[in-house]
Amino acid sequence: MNKRRYKRSRQREHILKLLQGTDKHPTASWIYDELRPEFSNLSMGTVYRNINILLDQNLVQKIESGSSFDRYDANTELHYHFICRECETVDDMPVEVFQALDKEISDATGYRVESHRLDFYGLCPSCAAKEEIEISDFNG
Repeated sequence: MNKRRYKRSRQREHILKLLQGTDKHPTASWIYDELRPEFSNLSMGTVYRNINILLDQNLVQKIESGSSFDRYDANTELHYHFICRECETVDDMPVEVFQALDKEISDATGYRVESHRLDFYGLCPSCAAKEEIEISDFNG
């Protein structure tokens, strides 16, 4: 755990509460839009600074989804994500984490694996259904 201490910030507390209250994996821009009505002097720089502090405190995690914008998650327990290549939705995967993978990689390589992160990429059910409709329209 990081030992660095930070001054209390109402904006940071609201960012954390917002992230803890959603199962979405929002961007900094979404967080800004949600909090702007309550904090009229809020800037994107303030949002990013506070997110970085929350990351440093291990209270949130960053999900690099391959798009232009990182996503954030207040669930810091080890879990897997699915990232849709079409709509860029990020969803938690309701499957058990494969803990034996750490040991398997350590044994095979000599590296001391402390944890792992695994993301799945493809199409969410909604985008997959749209793609199937487009294919059938093209063929039919």
